[in-house]
Amino acid sequence: MSTAQQGIGSGFGARSTADEVLKDIDLTGKLALVTGGYSGIGLETTRSLVRAGARVVVPARRPEAARAALDGLDRVEVDALDLGDLESVRAFAERFLASGRTLDIVIDSAGIMACPETRVGPGWEAQFATNHLGHFALVNRVWPAIEPGGARVVSVSSAGHHRSGIRWDDIDWRHGYDKWAAYGQAKTANVLFAVELDRLARERGVRAFALHPGGIITPLQRHLTTEEMVERGWIDADGNPIDPDAFKSPQQGAATQVWAATSPRLDGMGGVYLEDCDIAGLAPEDGGPGGVKQWAIDPEQATRLWALSAERTGVDAFADRS
Repeated sequence: MSTAQQGIGSGFGARSTADEVLKDIDLTGKLALVTGGYSGIGLETTRSLVRAGARVVVPARRPEAARAALDGLDRVEVDALDLGDLESVRAFAERFLASGRTLDIVIDSAGIMACPETRVGPGWEAQFATNHLGHFALVNRVWPAIEPGGARVVSVSSAGHHRSGIRWDDIDWRHGYDKWAAYGQAKTANVLFAVELDRLARERGVRAFALHPGGIITPLQRHLTTEEMVERGWIDADGNPIDPDAFKSPQQGAATQVWAATSPRLDGMGGVYLEDCDIAGLAPEDGGPGGVKQWAIDPEQATRLWALSAERTGVDAFADRS
């Protein structure tokens, strides 16, 4: 099978850090937008981008918590944004566009994982709505700031996409909610979003990537009980990782999204899924770990999801395309 999902030998790997990836990259004068940029791997992403010279806008559902986490960092600004509330997304985008600035990097790093059954908006399942629809609306609304600078848009997915493709017959989990499969569907949506955005935007100089950052213990696990994480073999009863080598540090976890956003090795590329600072291969047919599932990079499903997302959010920066 011919596929763009083939490694390119980046020189970095699973244990590379965001700072190492950016060591020879000068981002002076560049502007990045990082959702979730005040917690977990998003915080490390913000720190590393700033150290490389960039200015970073961090939209946050909890602005005061974000300002506290980012205190002492130069060239960072925080604004209010709740990805689960499309009106909040619209208001943030309008404020940002009013500043007249151009974006060079957009990293959609915020997300929720394995939460109890929750509904937002008109009854949408919260993980799909927050992780996918909120970012879809955000990117489309700030498109006037993305296109002029030929920005890279980075969609942070997960190996969790292996758990489920898009459930076209029940996207909102009206029947038999499974928090892990719902997370998997949302992460598949993150990949399909990058595939279709790249197809639509590449002729305008904008490229998009999706990625798995690796396994990292961060606040993303906040909806899991200690008992659940013990049962999965992640931690012991005292909260300590059972196998520290099985997890990346937050700095290592931030590396692939920073590499996606800045590496000259990716010039002229896009619409691919990355892991461990390289282009990932296809997932093994026997269900083994690693790689990207075919359902997450299927162009027909990507186009179908885009149409559904545009209908739900009421925004499509490419609506006038022929």
